[in-house]
Amino acid sequence: MPYSFDAELWQSAIEGATWVFVTVPDEISDDIEASVPTKRGFGSVRVEVTVGRTTWRTSLFPAKSRGAYILPMKKAVRTAESLEVGGLAHITLEPIVDE
Repeated sequence: MPYSFDAELWQSAIEGATWVFVTVPDEISDDIEASVPTKRGFGSVRVEVTVGRTTWRTSLFPAKSRGAYILPMKKAVRTAESLEVGGLAHITLEPIVDE
């Protein structure tokens, strides 16, 4: 089942880090946690993501500090879709449970 939401891009607080993420809303994170029976390493969940005209496969990662999953937003996607840290992105994602 695909999920759609808007989320703000934020940069990792680890010094020197260039990772950029969005936080998956609590209710969607809870639904994914309950509905995806098998997690991957670090409790990650494989997903297919679409932002604008860009679609890619990646993983959601549980972030205890946020109480939700976080989605890495790779630089190629941010560049292609003109996204910046602090800006909003409209995201559609669907868990991949067959792999």
